[in-house]
Amino acid sequence: MPITQFIQIHPKDNVLVALTDLPQGYIVNFASQSFTLATAVSAKHKFTMQDLHPDEEIFMYGVLVGKAASAIAQGSAITVDNVYHAAEGYQLSERKTAWQQPDVSAFKDRTFMGFHRSDNTVGTANYWIVIPLVFCENRNVEVLKEALTSKLGFKKAKSYENEVESLIELYQTGKSIEDILSADLQHTAEAAQANKLFKNIDGIKFLTHDMGCGGTRMDSDTLCGLLAGYITHPNVAGATVLSLGCQHAQVSILQDEITKRDPQFNKPLVILEQQKTGTESILLQEALKQTFAGLIRANEQERSPATLDKLCIGLECGGSDGFSGISANPALGHVSDILVTLGGSVVLAEFPELCGVEQELSDRCVDEQTANEFMQLMHRYNELAEATGSGFYANPSPGNIKDGLITDAIKSAGAAKKGGNSPVTAVLDYPEKITKPGLNLLCTPGSDVESTTAEVASGANIVLFTTGLGTPTGNPVAPVIKISTNTNLFHKMPDIIDINCGTIIEGVESIEEAGERILNYVIEVASGKIKPKAVLLGQDDFIPWKRGVSL
Repeated sequence: MPITQFIQIHPKDNVLVALTDLPQGYIVNFASQSFTLATAVSAKHKFTMQDLHPDEEIFMYGVLVGKAASAIAQGSAITVDNVYHAAEGYQLSERKTAWQQPDVSAFKDRTFMGFHRSDNTVGTANYWIVIPLVFCENRNVEVLKEALTSKLGFKKAKSYENEVESLIELYQTGKSIEDILSADLQHTAEAAQANKLFKNIDGIKFLTHDMGCGGTRMDSDTLCGLLAGYITHPNVAGATVLSLGCQHAQVSILQDEITKRDPQFNKPLVILEQQKTGTESILLQEALKQTFAGLIRANEQERSPATLDKLCIGLECGGSDGFSGISANPALGHVSDILVTLGGSVVLAEFPELCGVEQELSDRCVDEQTANEFMQLMHRYNELAEATGSGFYANPSPGNIKDGLITDAIKSAGAAKKGGNSPVTAVLDYPEKITKPGLNLLCTPGSDVESTTAEVASGANIVLFTTGLGTPTGNPVAPVIKISTNTNLFHKMPDIIDINCGTIIEGVESIEEAGERILNYVIEVASGKIKPKAVLLGQDDFIPWKRGVSL
């Protein structure tokens, strides 16, 4: 049970958060006041501390998150019917970069076992990737996947072929549709293949997409930058690239983007153009031979110790709920602060989910130029959304709203907690590479997969992903560690959740204790000793962002 039934997140707040279901008539004793709940309030939702008049401001996390759409009686739940989105404006202000660094004595001498690359980065995994420069090559990529995956021992460990065989048997023995629908199909998890030929390679990943031609030149150029981010990524040992030849996303553009990110690039790289090679057979046989030769080279890489400043962690949330901003997200914030103190890098993205906290983040930027870059990106992004009839206010999903995140500003104020308290050292536009240690802000959509795809392209070698509702998102090359905001989810979906932060809500551990537990887990994952659930499931989500409106 929670140590209390409700909390006030910040002294300035005029709403309280229910930590458990509270019935109508429940007597709230808080500070020097006592009042009765006018409505029932579900766990994760918020209720008013006093009567609110129409258009009166509502504060959470110490910032403006909405206004009353109508009169709201004291002790009433706030909902989409009685509250509308509102957020403070922002402008260039004084720098506020002083911060209290956490105690890192428990981690300052820790290392992880990683793959050291020639550009001084360190991978937490060792993958070969196969990518098309244009969607026309997706089929050929799939053919290579079918040919390579099983024979080299990289077949996904968990499949449902046995269930299909059972259904076929039921059908062939004359069972009715009703019998088939009610059948108990016993799942037999297949053991990972022990005949993996290349022991030091974690897998071959096939990154198909629907871009490269037919769209704008800006989109195809950006795609080349994103793909270059994956090719030069510390978790990638080498790559096979298939090009048709006539598309917008030309090989020369990709090569320029690779050089921009790694001027001394020396990984094995296979680039084949179908319109030059001729038949499909010639193309694929050449791809198989050159890829196999590259795998032999990549297999020579071995893990060796690396200090924690070589970690670059992507911070992500998806399927968020009303507990995200008070459990898992601030726990990630503590991880962020520890890693920054140790000289590592973290990246906070999802710009539509920073609406309402722009002033705080811009004030934390190390200089005025960086602050201006952040504010300009936020302005342009929101203006683009508004031009299409939307805006950041439309970001919360139906699931978010159902579980207490009723305005974008409420969602954003909680989401920003992942970034901790350290100064912002850099602001990056998609798909720029992270080059500075510390807290980086990366312009991406709030969409989980688009944002995770972008964070990894920018250099994140591990992603920490919080969820309150349950989101299976993963990534082809970077381990994605899933962290639940509540214990119910942790027990309900153990196949996708790695770590439970519902312990914070229940009073079992502090935010700091949970953060240190997460970082210890990260070190084990980075060393290859633990495989997160998304990796075990083969959750290889990859969606490049077309620079349009995506909230």
